Amino acid sequence: MTIEYKFNENKIVTDVMDYINKTYGSHYANSKYQATEIIIDQGYGTGFCMGNILKYAQRYGKKNGRNKADLMKVIHYAIIQLSLDHYKDGPESLDNLTAPELKPGSEKYNQFKSIY
Repeated sequence: MTIEYKFNENKIVTDVMDYINKTYGSHYANSKYQATEIIIDQGYGTGFCMGNILKYAQRYGKKNGRNKADLMKVIHYAIIQLSLDHYKDGPESLDNLTAPELKPGSEKYNQFKSIY
């Protein structure tokens, strides 16, 4: 069955994965632990994620116009929060996803699974 996405969800999910992959090569990922991991380990993960979601959501449209990067940051911090609250058992939880690009065994699924 082919899904005809009305809001380009398939393209957006791919863009989000590309954005997240780039963050793993950025200066934030150059040390053994990312700052986000340390913040989470100290027990402040939810406040950090939710605060950043609010920050970038409120900034959208104000700094550099309708800046796609701000929305990508909102989504990325939401994914991190989802990971904390709903995927603690590990990547096997991804088997419940239904998007064609994220079906078990697909390239995007394996890419996503290797990250989380």
